[in-house]
Amino acid sequence: MKISARNVLEGKVVEVKKGAVAAQVKVDIGGGNLLTSMITVDAVADLGLETGQEVRVIIKSTEIMIGR
Repeated sequence: MKISARNVLEGKVVEVKKGAVAAQVKVDIGGGNLLTSMITVDAVADLGLETGQEVRVIIKSTEIMIGR
């Protein structure tokens, strides 16, 4: 996957909380730092996100996206 964003951090999913429409995904990026992203439940399913999975956290302006 190639993207224009330059703020890409590697991490591990430590928690996925699904609501009716949105999901909260917590990612451990090391050094005791956790990032939380709100994404749609559909995006969680499309990415196949689950606890323990290695992901990339992509920070672009006012958003944090997760790529796999």
